[in-house]
Amino acid sequence: MSPITRFDYEAPVPAVDELGRVHVLAIGGAGMSAVARLLLQAGLTVSGSDARDSAMLGALRADGATVWVGHEEAHLAGVDTVVVSSAIREDNVELAAARAAGLRVLHRSQALAALAAGRVPVAVAGANGKTTTTSMLTVALIDAGADPSYAIGGELSAAGTNAHVGGGRSMVIEADESDGSFLAYRPQVAIVTNVQPDHLDFYGTFEAVQDAYLRFTGTIRPGGLLVACADDAGSLQLAQRAAAAGVRVLTYGTAPEADLRLCEVRFDGMTGRARLAGPASGEGGELVIEVPGEHNLRNAAAAYLAATAGLGARPAEVLAGLRAYSGTRRRFEAKGEAAGVRVVDDYAHNPGKVAAVVATAAPLARPGRLVAVFQPHLYSRTRDFAQSLAAGLAPADVAVILDVYAAREDPMPGVSGDLVAEHLRALPGERQVRYVPDKASAPRVVAELVRPGDLVLTVGAGDVTDVGPAVLELLEANPPPQ
Repeated sequence: MSPITRFDYEAPVPAVDELGRVHVLAIGGAGMSAVARLLLQAGLTVSGSDARDSAMLGALRADGATVWVGHEEAHLAGVDTVVVSSAIREDNVELAAARAAGLRVLHRSQALAALAAGRVPVAVAGANGKTTTTSMLTVALIDAGADPSYAIGGELSAAGTNAHVGGGRSMVIEADESDGSFLAYRPQVAIVTNVQPDHLDFYGTFEAVQDAYLRFTGTIRPGGLLVACADDAGSLQLAQRAAAAGVRVLTYGTAPEADLRLCEVRFDGMTGRARLAGPASGEGGELVIEVPGEHNLRNAAAAYLAATAGLGARPAEVLAGLRAYSGTRRRFEAKGEAAGVRVVDDYAHNPGKVAAVVATAAPLARPGRLVAVFQPHLYSRTRDFAQSLAAGLAPADVAVILDVYAAREDPMPGVSGDLVAEHLRALPGERQVRYVPDKASAPRVVAELVRPGDLVLTVGAGDVTDVGPAVLELLEANPPPQ
Protein backbone atom coordinates (compact mmCIF):
# COMPACT_ATOMS: atom_id res chain seq x y z
CA MET A 1 0.00 0.00 0.00
CA SER A 2 1.15 3.55 -0.61
CA PRO A 3 1.39 5.77 2.47
CA ILE A 4 -1.07 8.62 2.55
CA THR A 5 0.66 11.97 2.80
CA ARG A 6 -0.41 15.62 2.93
CA PHE A 7 2.42 16.71 0.65
CA ASP A 8 3.59 15.87 -2.86
CA TYR A 9 7.28 15.59 -2.07
CA GLU A 10 8.25 15.02 -5.70
CA ALA A 11 6.50 18.14 -7.00
CA PRO A 12 8.63 21.08 -8.21
CA VAL A 13 9.53 23.56 -5.48
CA PRO A 14 9.57 27.36 -5.78
CA ALA A 15 12.79 29.33 -6.00
CA VAL A 16 14.03 30.72 -2.69
CA ASP A 17 13.56 34.31 -3.86
CA GLU A 18 9.86 33.54 -4.48
CA LEU A 19 9.17 32.53 -0.87
CA GLY A 20 8.79 36.07 0.46
CA ARG A 21 8.40 36.33 4.21
CA VAL A 22 8.54 32.86 5.76
CA HIS A 23 6.92 31.65 8.98
CA VAL A 24 8.21 28.38 10.48
CA LEU A 25 5.98 26.35 12.81
CA ALA A 26 7.71 24.49 15.68
CA ILE A 27 10.77 26.56 14.86
CA GLY A 28 12.69 25.38 17.92
CA GLY A 29 12.87 21.75 16.80
CA ALA A 30 16.09 20.23 15.50
CA GLY A 31 14.93 19.99 11.90
CA MET A 32 12.86 23.16 11.76
CA SER A 33 15.55 25.33 13.34
CA ALA A 34 17.97 24.19 10.64
CA VAL A 35 15.56 25.33 7.94
CA ALA A 36 15.03 28.67 9.69
CA ARG A 37 18.77 29.28 9.98
CA LEU A 38 19.33 28.53 6.30
CA LEU A 39 16.48 30.82 5.26
CA LEU A 40 17.91 33.60 7.40
CA GLN A 41 21.37 33.11 5.91
CA ALA A 42 19.81 33.21 2.45
CA GLY A 43 18.60 36.74 3.27
CA LEU A 44 14.91 36.05 3.87
CA THR A 45 12.72 37.54 6.59
CA VAL A 46 11.86 34.69 8.94
CA SER A 47 9.44 34.36 11.84
CA GLY A 48 8.32 31.35 13.77
CA SER A 49 6.48 29.96 16.76
CA ASP A 50 6.87 27.08 19.16
CA ALA A 51 4.89 25.62 22.03
CA ARG A 52 7.52 26.48 24.64
CA ASP A 53 10.58 28.64 25.02
CA SER A 54 14.03 27.12 24.72
CA ALA A 55 17.69 27.91 24.23
CA MET A 56 17.19 27.29 20.52
CA LEU A 57 14.53 30.03 20.32
CA GLY A 58 16.97 32.40 21.95
CA ALA A 59 19.64 31.47 19.43
CA LEU A 60 17.24 32.02 16.53
CA ARG A 61 16.25 35.42 17.90
CA ALA A 62 19.94 36.30 18.03
CA ASP A 63 20.25 35.20 14.41
CA GLY A 64 17.51 37.64 13.40
CA ALA A 65 14.28 35.63 13.46
CA THR A 66 11.08 36.95 15.04
CA VAL A 67 9.96 34.18 17.37
CA TRP A 68 6.84 33.73 19.50
CA VAL A 69 6.05 31.21 22.22
CA GLY A 70 2.59 29.82 21.54
CA HIS A 71 0.56 29.57 18.35
CA GLU A 72 -1.80 32.37 17.25
CA GLU A 73 -3.38 33.32 13.95
CA ALA A 74 -2.03 36.86 14.35
CA HIS A 75 1.52 35.55 13.86
CA LEU A 76 0.76 35.13 10.15
CA ALA A 77 0.32 38.84 9.45
CA GLY A 78 2.38 39.72 6.37
CA VAL A 79 3.54 36.12 5.84
CA ASP A 80 3.81 34.67 2.31
CA THR A 81 5.03 31.11 2.99
CA VAL A 82 4.50 28.79 5.95
CA VAL A 83 6.91 25.90 6.58
CA VAL A 84 5.74 22.92 8.63
CA SER A 85 6.80 19.41 9.54
CA SER A 86 4.71 16.26 9.46
CA ALA A 87 4.32 16.53 13.24
CA ILE A 88 2.18 19.68 12.83
CA ARG A 89 -1.46 18.66 12.77
CA GLU A 90 -3.92 20.21 10.36
CA ASP A 91 -5.94 21.65 13.26
CA ASN A 92 -2.97 23.72 14.46
CA VAL A 93 -4.37 27.25 14.63
CA GLU A 94 -1.60 28.75 12.51
CA LEU A 95 -1.60 26.02 9.87
CA ALA A 96 -5.41 26.11 9.64
CA ALA A 97 -5.29 29.90 9.20
CA ALA A 98 -2.60 29.61 6.53
CA ARG A 99 -4.69 27.09 4.60
CA ALA A 100 -7.79 29.28 4.88
CA ALA A 101 -5.88 32.34 3.67
CA GLY A 102 -4.45 30.47 0.70
CA LEU A 103 -0.84 30.97 1.79
CA ARG A 104 1.86 28.78 0.33
CA VAL A 105 2.48 25.86 2.72
CA LEU A 106 5.67 23.87 2.32
CA HIS A 107 6.94 20.85 4.15
CA ARG A 108 10.38 21.41 5.69
CA SER A 109 11.92 19.06 3.12
CA GLN A 110 10.48 21.15 0.29
CA ALA A 111 11.98 24.29 1.83
CA LEU A 112 15.35 22.54 2.01
CA ALA A 113 14.99 21.40 -1.59
CA ALA A 114 14.40 25.03 -2.58
CA LEU A 115 17.54 26.06 -0.68
CA ALA A 116 19.51 23.30 -2.44
CA ALA A 117 18.64 24.60 -5.91
CA GLY A 118 21.80 25.39 -7.86
CA ARG A 119 23.93 23.24 -5.56
CA VAL A 120 25.01 19.60 -5.57
CA PRO A 121 22.75 17.93 -2.99
CA VAL A 122 23.88 14.98 -0.90
CA ALA A 123 21.01 13.29 0.95
CA VAL A 124 21.75 10.96 3.88
CA ALA A 125 18.99 8.48 4.71
CA GLY A 126 18.58 5.34 6.80
CA ALA A 127 16.84 4.05 9.90
CA ASN A 128 20.00 4.54 12.00
CA GLY A 129 23.07 6.75 11.75
CA LYS A 130 21.70 9.59 9.62
CA THR A 131 22.70 12.44 11.90
CA THR A 132 26.18 11.11 12.61
CA THR A 133 26.89 10.27 8.96
CA THR A 134 25.63 13.67 7.80
CA SER A 135 27.79 15.33 10.44
CA MET A 136 30.88 13.29 9.58
CA LEU A 137 30.51 14.05 5.87
CA THR A 138 30.06 17.74 6.58
CA VAL A 139 33.17 17.91 8.77
CA ALA A 140 35.21 15.92 6.25
CA LEU A 141 34.21 18.26 3.42
CA ILE A 142 35.00 21.32 5.52
CA ASP A 143 38.44 19.90 6.29
CA ALA A 144 38.92 19.25 2.58
CA GLY A 145 38.24 22.94 1.91
CA ALA A 146 34.85 22.43 0.25
CA ASP A 147 32.82 24.79 2.53
CA PRO A 148 29.53 22.91 2.08
CA SER A 149 26.09 24.07 3.04
CA TYR A 150 24.40 21.68 5.44
CA ALA A 151 21.22 20.88 7.36
CA ILE A 152 21.58 18.35 10.17
CA GLY A 153 19.18 16.98 12.76
CA GLY A 154 21.68 17.74 15.53
CA GLU A 155 24.24 20.42 16.30
CA LEU A 156 27.86 19.84 15.34
CA SER A 157 29.83 20.01 18.57
CA ALA A 158 32.69 21.96 16.99
CA ALA A 159 30.54 24.42 15.03
CA GLY A 160 27.74 24.83 17.59
CA THR A 161 25.12 24.87 14.85
CA ASN A 162 22.99 22.46 12.82
CA ALA A 163 22.82 24.48 9.60
CA HIS A 164 25.01 26.71 7.47
CA VAL A 165 25.01 28.26 3.99
CA GLY A 166 28.53 27.70 2.68
CA GLY A 167 30.36 29.08 -0.30
CA GLY A 168 30.97 25.65 -1.83
CA ARG A 169 28.91 23.85 -4.45
CA SER A 170 27.63 20.98 -2.28
CA MET A 171 24.79 20.85 0.23
CA VAL A 172 24.63 17.98 2.72
CA ILE A 173 21.13 17.17 3.97
CA GLU A 174 19.92 14.73 6.59
CA ALA A 175 16.99 13.15 4.75
CA ASP A 176 14.10 11.92 6.89
CA GLU A 177 12.46 8.70 5.76
CA SER A 178 9.89 8.66 8.58
CA ASP A 179 7.20 10.47 6.57
CA GLY A 180 8.40 9.93 2.99
CA SER A 181 9.84 13.44 2.80
CA PHE A 182 13.25 12.18 1.68
CA LEU A 183 11.76 12.06 -1.81
CA ALA A 184 12.00 15.86 -2.12
CA TYR A 185 15.71 16.41 -2.64
CA ARG A 186 16.76 14.89 -6.01
CA PRO A 187 20.32 14.29 -4.76
CA GLN A 188 23.46 13.89 -6.81
CA VAL A 189 24.77 11.58 -4.08
CA ALA A 190 22.54 9.55 -1.77
CA ILE A 191 23.64 7.56 1.28
CA VAL A 192 21.51 4.79 2.79
CA THR A 193 22.98 3.55 6.05
CA ASN A 194 20.38 0.81 6.60
CA VAL A 195 16.81 -0.17 5.74
CA GLN A 196 14.93 -1.56 8.72
CA PRO A 197 11.30 -1.80 9.86
CA ASP A 198 10.52 1.50 11.56
CA HIS A 199 7.87 4.21 11.33
CA LEU A 200 5.20 1.58 10.80
CA ASP A 201 2.68 4.11 12.14
CA PHE A 202 3.17 5.87 8.78
CA TYR A 203 4.05 3.06 6.37
CA GLY A 204 2.02 0.20 7.80
CA THR A 205 4.36 -2.59 6.65
CA PHE A 206 8.08 -3.18 6.19
CA GLU A 207 7.40 -3.82 2.51
CA ALA A 208 6.07 -0.28 2.19
CA VAL A 209 9.22 1.01 3.91
CA GLN A 210 11.37 -0.87 1.40
CA ASP A 211 9.35 0.47 -1.52
CA ALA A 212 9.80 4.03 -0.23
CA TYR A 213 13.58 3.61 -0.15
CA LEU A 214 13.51 2.28 -3.71
CA ARG A 215 11.57 5.38 -4.74
CA PHE A 216 14.23 7.43 -2.96
CA THR A 217 16.97 5.86 -5.07
CA GLY A 218 14.85 6.68 -8.10
CA THR A 219 15.15 10.39 -7.28
CA ILE A 220 18.96 10.32 -7.64
CA ARG A 221 19.99 12.56 -10.52
CA PRO A 222 21.17 10.90 -13.75
CA GLY A 223 24.83 9.96 -13.37
CA GLY A 224 24.59 10.25 -9.59
CA LEU A 225 25.72 7.82 -6.93
CA LEU A 226 24.08 5.64 -4.27
CA VAL A 227 26.30 4.78 -1.31
CA ALA A 228 24.82 1.83 0.59
CA CYS A 229 25.85 -0.35 3.54
CA ALA A 230 26.75 -3.93 2.60
CA ASP A 231 26.50 -5.08 6.24
CA ASP A 232 22.77 -4.35 6.48
CA ALA A 233 20.50 -6.80 4.67
CA GLY A 234 17.91 -4.18 3.82
CA SER A 235 20.44 -1.70 2.48
CA LEU A 236 22.27 -4.37 0.47
CA GLN A 237 19.02 -5.54 -1.11
CA LEU A 238 18.20 -1.92 -1.95
CA ALA A 239 21.63 -1.49 -3.54
CA GLN A 240 21.03 -4.53 -5.72
CA ARG A 241 17.59 -3.30 -6.82
CA ALA A 242 18.92 0.19 -7.54
CA ALA A 243 21.85 -1.16 -9.54
CA ALA A 244 19.44 -3.29 -11.59
CA ALA A 245 17.52 -0.08 -12.36
CA GLY A 246 20.67 1.56 -13.72
CA VAL A 247 21.80 3.57 -10.68
CA ARG A 248 25.54 3.74 -9.98
CA VAL A 249 26.09 2.05 -6.60
CA LEU A 250 29.04 1.70 -4.25
CA THR A 251 28.82 -0.29 -1.02
CA TYR A 252 30.77 -0.16 2.23
CA GLY A 253 31.19 -2.24 5.37
CA THR A 254 33.01 -5.24 6.77
CA ALA A 255 31.35 -7.63 4.29
CA PRO A 256 33.81 -9.23 1.82
CA GLU A 257 31.78 -8.04 -1.16
CA ALA A 258 31.79 -4.37 -0.10
CA ASP A 259 33.38 -1.94 -2.57
CA LEU A 260 34.95 -0.19 0.43
CA ARG A 261 35.92 -2.78 3.03
CA LEU A 262 36.68 -2.07 6.68
CA CYS A 263 39.47 -4.46 7.65
CA GLU A 264 41.34 -5.05 10.91
CA VAL A 265 38.69 -3.17 12.92
CA ARG A 266 39.89 -2.36 16.43
CA PHE A 267 39.08 -0.04 19.32
CA ASP A 268 41.04 1.66 22.06
CA GLY A 269 38.67 3.47 24.40
CA MET A 270 36.88 6.16 22.38
CA THR A 271 39.07 5.63 19.29
CA GLY A 272 38.11 3.32 16.43
CA ARG A 273 40.40 2.23 13.60
CA ALA A 274 40.06 0.24 10.39
CA ARG A 275 42.22 -0.37 7.32
CA LEU A 276 40.46 0.60 4.09
CA ALA A 277 40.52 -1.89 1.22
CA GLY A 278 38.56 -2.72 -1.89
CA PRO A 279 38.09 -1.14 -5.31
CA ALA A 280 36.54 2.05 -3.89
CA SER A 281 39.20 2.65 -1.24
CA GLY A 282 41.07 5.15 -3.41
CA GLU A 283 44.55 5.55 -2.00
CA GLY A 284 43.61 3.25 0.85
CA GLY A 285 45.07 4.00 4.24
CA GLU A 286 43.68 3.89 7.75
CA LEU A 287 40.33 5.26 8.87
CA VAL A 288 40.53 6.66 12.41
CA ILE A 289 37.65 8.21 14.33
CA GLU A 290 37.51 9.60 17.86
CA VAL A 291 33.98 8.35 18.60
CA PRO A 292 33.32 4.79 19.79
CA GLY A 293 31.47 1.92 18.14
CA GLU A 294 31.76 -0.19 14.99
CA HIS A 295 28.57 1.43 13.73
CA ASN A 296 30.40 4.76 13.72
CA LEU A 297 33.23 3.31 11.64
CA ARG A 298 30.57 2.32 9.12
CA ASN A 299 29.11 5.82 9.25
CA ALA A 300 32.56 7.25 8.58
CA ALA A 301 33.08 4.84 5.67
CA ALA A 302 29.83 6.06 4.12
CA ALA A 303 30.99 9.66 4.49
CA TYR A 304 34.37 8.78 2.95
CA LEU A 305 32.75 7.21 -0.13
CA ALA A 306 30.30 10.08 -0.63
CA ALA A 307 33.07 12.68 -0.33
CA THR A 308 35.63 10.96 -2.52
CA ALA A 309 33.74 8.90 -5.10
CA GLY A 310 30.67 11.13 -5.07
CA LEU A 311 32.07 14.66 -4.80
CA GLY A 312 35.70 14.25 -5.83
CA ALA A 313 37.32 15.26 -2.54
CA ARG A 314 40.90 14.12 -1.92
CA PRO A 315 41.03 10.92 0.19
CA ALA A 316 43.83 12.05 2.52
CA GLU A 317 42.00 15.27 3.37
CA VAL A 318 38.74 13.41 3.95
CA LEU A 319 40.45 10.94 6.30
CA ALA A 320 41.99 13.85 8.21
CA GLY A 321 38.57 15.47 8.51
CA LEU A 322 36.96 12.28 9.75
CA ARG A 323 39.62 11.92 12.41
CA ALA A 324 38.97 15.52 13.49
CA TYR A 325 35.22 14.88 13.87
CA SER A 326 34.38 15.66 17.50
CA GLY A 327 30.77 14.52 17.62
CA THR A 328 27.23 15.80 17.42
CA ARG A 329 24.98 16.90 20.25
CA ARG A 330 22.95 14.04 21.72
CA ARG A 331 24.99 11.40 19.88
CA PHE A 332 26.98 9.69 22.65
CA GLU A 333 27.49 13.13 24.12
CA ALA A 334 29.43 13.28 27.38
CA LYS A 335 27.45 15.33 29.92
CA GLY A 336 29.95 15.26 32.75
CA GLU A 337 31.18 13.34 35.77
CA ALA A 338 30.41 13.59 39.48
CA ALA A 339 31.41 11.40 42.44
CA GLY A 340 33.14 8.98 40.07
CA VAL A 341 30.02 8.50 37.93
CA ARG A 342 30.14 9.43 34.24
CA VAL A 343 27.02 10.48 32.31
CA VAL A 344 26.55 10.17 28.53
CA ASP A 345 23.43 11.11 26.53
CA ASP A 346 22.21 9.66 23.24
CA TYR A 347 19.21 10.25 20.97
CA ALA A 348 18.76 6.55 20.12
CA HIS A 349 15.09 5.61 20.01
CA ASN A 350 14.46 2.69 17.64
CA PRO A 351 15.66 -0.89 18.24
CA GLY A 352 18.71 -0.68 15.99
CA LYS A 353 19.91 2.60 17.47
CA VAL A 354 19.32 1.46 21.04
CA ALA A 355 21.16 -1.82 20.49
CA ALA A 356 24.13 -0.04 18.91
CA VAL A 357 24.56 2.61 21.59
CA VAL A 358 24.11 0.20 24.52
CA ALA A 359 26.55 -2.29 22.97
CA THR A 360 29.04 0.55 22.52
CA ALA A 361 28.63 1.82 26.08
CA ALA A 362 28.79 -1.54 27.89
CA PRO A 363 32.56 -2.16 27.49
CA LEU A 364 33.33 1.52 28.13
CA ALA A 365 31.61 1.19 31.53
CA ARG A 366 33.95 -1.54 32.74
CA PRO A 367 35.01 -2.24 35.43
CA GLY A 368 31.99 -0.25 36.58
CA ARG A 369 28.40 -0.92 35.62
CA LEU A 370 26.35 0.43 32.73
CA VAL A 371 23.20 2.13 34.02
CA ALA A 372 20.87 2.75 31.05
CA VAL A 373 17.98 5.20 31.46
CA PHE A 374 15.61 4.66 28.54
CA GLN A 375 12.57 6.68 27.53
CA PRO A 376 10.46 4.99 24.83
CA HIS A 377 9.49 7.33 21.97
CA LEU A 378 5.97 7.11 20.50
CA TYR A 379 3.20 4.80 21.65
CA SER A 380 3.07 3.08 18.27
CA ARG A 381 6.81 2.30 18.28
CA THR A 382 6.59 1.03 21.86
CA ARG A 383 3.65 -1.19 20.93
CA ASP A 384 5.35 -2.56 17.82
CA PHE A 385 8.91 -2.94 19.11
CA ALA A 386 8.83 -3.32 22.91
CA GLN A 387 10.52 -6.74 22.73
CA SER A 388 13.24 -5.53 20.32
CA LEU A 389 13.87 -2.43 22.43
CA ALA A 390 14.28 -4.64 25.49
CA ALA A 391 16.76 -6.83 23.63
CA GLY A 392 18.79 -3.74 22.75
CA LEU A 393 18.92 -2.72 26.42
CA ALA A 394 19.92 -6.22 27.62
CA PRO A 395 23.70 -5.55 27.92
CA ALA A 396 23.03 -2.91 30.60
CA ASP A 397 23.68 -3.92 34.20
CA VAL A 398 20.91 -1.62 35.44
CA ALA A 399 18.01 -0.40 33.31
CA VAL A 400 15.66 2.40 34.35
CA ILE A 401 12.68 2.58 32.01
CA LEU A 402 10.59 5.75 31.84
CA ASP A 403 7.11 6.12 30.44
CA VAL A 404 6.50 6.81 26.76
CA TYR A 405 7.36 10.21 25.31
CA ALA A 406 4.22 10.80 23.24
CA ALA A 407 5.59 13.37 20.76
CA ARG A 408 2.91 13.67 18.08
CA GLU A 409 0.75 10.76 19.26
CA ASP A 410 -2.15 10.32 21.64
CA PRO A 411 -1.94 7.65 24.37
CA MET A 412 -2.84 4.08 23.46
CA PRO A 413 -4.63 1.84 25.96
CA GLY A 414 -2.31 -0.72 27.49
CA VAL A 415 0.85 0.83 26.03
CA SER A 416 3.44 2.22 28.44
CA GLY A 417 7.13 2.02 29.19
CA ASP A 418 6.36 -0.95 31.42
CA LEU A 419 5.96 -3.07 28.25
CA VAL A 420 9.67 -2.65 27.60
CA ALA A 421 10.50 -3.30 31.27
CA GLU A 422 8.45 -6.51 31.29
CA HIS A 423 10.22 -7.88 28.21
CA LEU A 424 13.59 -6.93 29.69
CA ARG A 425 12.85 -8.73 32.95
CA ALA A 426 11.99 -11.86 30.96
CA LEU A 427 15.35 -11.98 29.16
CA PRO A 428 18.12 -14.28 30.45
CA GLY A 429 20.99 -12.73 32.36
CA GLU A 430 21.37 -10.79 35.57
CA ARG A 431 20.37 -7.16 35.57
CA GLN A 432 18.32 -4.78 37.67
CA VAL A 433 15.22 -3.34 35.96
CA ARG A 434 13.17 -0.44 37.32
CA TYR A 435 10.10 1.09 35.70
CA VAL A 436 9.78 4.75 36.71
CA PRO A 437 6.66 6.24 35.10
CA ASP A 438 7.21 9.67 36.65
CA LYS A 439 10.13 11.24 34.79
CA ALA A 440 10.49 13.93 37.46
CA SER A 441 11.54 11.29 40.00
CA ALA A 442 13.97 9.54 37.64
CA PRO A 443 17.10 11.56 38.61
CA ARG A 444 16.62 10.69 42.27
CA VAL A 445 16.08 7.00 41.46
CA VAL A 446 19.21 6.89 39.29
CA ALA A 447 21.32 8.78 41.84
CA GLU A 448 20.34 6.23 44.49
CA LEU A 449 21.19 3.29 42.22
CA VAL A 450 24.64 4.31 41.00
CA ARG A 451 28.05 3.59 42.49
CA PRO A 452 31.43 5.22 41.83
CA GLY A 453 32.83 3.89 38.55
CA ASP A 454 29.42 3.48 36.88
CA LEU A 455 28.53 4.91 33.48
CA VAL A 456 25.01 6.36 33.20
CA LEU A 457 23.63 6.36 29.64
CA THR A 458 20.42 8.32 29.02
CA VAL A 459 18.72 7.09 25.86
CA GLY A 460 15.74 8.41 23.90
CA ALA A 461 14.46 11.05 21.49
CA GLY A 462 12.32 12.86 24.06
CA ASP A 463 13.19 14.88 27.15
CA VAL A 464 15.18 12.10 28.85
CA THR A 465 18.19 14.27 27.99
CA ASP A 466 17.28 16.37 31.05
CA VAL A 467 17.85 13.44 33.41
CA GLY A 468 21.63 13.25 33.12
CA PRO A 469 22.44 16.80 34.27
CA ALA A 470 19.96 16.43 37.15
CA VAL A 471 21.68 13.20 38.24
CA LEU A 472 25.05 14.97 38.21
CA GLU A 473 23.66 17.75 40.41
CA LEU A 474 22.33 15.23 42.92
CA LEU A 475 25.62 13.33 43.00
CA GLU A 476 27.59 16.55 43.52
CA ALA A 477 25.40 17.34 46.53
CA ASN A 478 25.25 13.79 47.94
CA PRO A 479 28.00 11.48 46.63
CA PRO A 480 27.22 7.76 46.80
CA PRO A 481 29.20 5.65 49.28
CA GLN A 482 32.50 4.26 48.05
